[in-house]
Amino acid sequence: MADRLKTLAAHDARLAPIAAMLESAGAQAGEAARELRQYASRFELDPDALRAAESRIEALHAAARKHRARPEELPQRLAELEQRLAELALAVDPEALGREVALARRRYESASARLTEKRRPGAQALSGAVAEGMQRLAMAGGRFSVALRPLEAPGAAGAEEAEFEVASHPSLALRPLARVASGGELSRISLAIQLVASKASPVATLVFDEVDAGIGGAVADTVGRSLRRLGRDRQVLCVTHLPQVAAHGDDQWSIVRSGGRGKLNVRAMRLDRAARIEELARMLGGSASTARRHAAELLGSG
Repeated sequence: MADRLKTLAAHDARLAPIAAMLESAGAQAGEAARELRQYASRFELDPDALRAAESRIEALHAAARKHRARPEELPQRLAELEQRLAELALAVDPEALGREVALARRRYESASARLTEKRRPGAQALSGAVAEGMQRLAMAGGRFSVALRPLEAPGAAGAEEAEFEVASHPSLALRPLARVASGGELSRISLAIQLVASKASPVATLVFDEVDAGIGGAVADTVGRSLRRLGRDRQVLCVTHLPQVAAHGDDQWSIVRSGGRGKLNVRAMRLDRAARIEELARMLGGSASTARRHAAELLGSG
């Protein structure tokens, strides 16, 4: 190529520098090739080492196929098998196994003791906060307690189990929540618990039914405000017949059941503002004009 450009440069001088560069590059490439040949001549190939390397590579691929893994995963597989082998060796050595059990028990007892120490103040704080919330939800004088009961045998959750106890009236003794609370009380106690634990609870959706049982007026408004506050961080669904509670919802749905002779139809309809006023007025009762005015006021304050 350089020779051809030299010839052409006789007709166009602009090609002369290019021809010179190519000639210089060819000379440097030839010099580099000679240096590489001299470098390679200093090394003597070891056929035995090459065969050993190829044999090692073949053995690694065979092991990978045997264990159904990729070659680069073999070190991890080796560690797993060594751990399993150690476990099997331990299983046939009663004394070593006994030492491992004793060590595991000491670790468990230490961890469960630390957990118990943290649970005690937490249970006391939760008991007081929920009991305080019950007073605002038409359960005046009600008490709530988190009882920590020791387990007969160690468990995965620690040395004790927690049980919620409640007394809906000052004259009553504390008893397990699941046995004594009515539907409405259970919903209100659950609301009080969720208000306290809302920041730590991972539950994304909460459903309350009969939360308005046995309440009305200012208490119903308090329940509605509490549900609205809880709904800032998660989705809250509430079945209610009280306009004071319904007015605090971001959205309101009307659920209508109809039908007969063994056939039941249920219609759910999302209400706009005008429809909400009509529905709240219906729930309030009384004269139509007064009920609508009151419903508008409720919706405005909600």
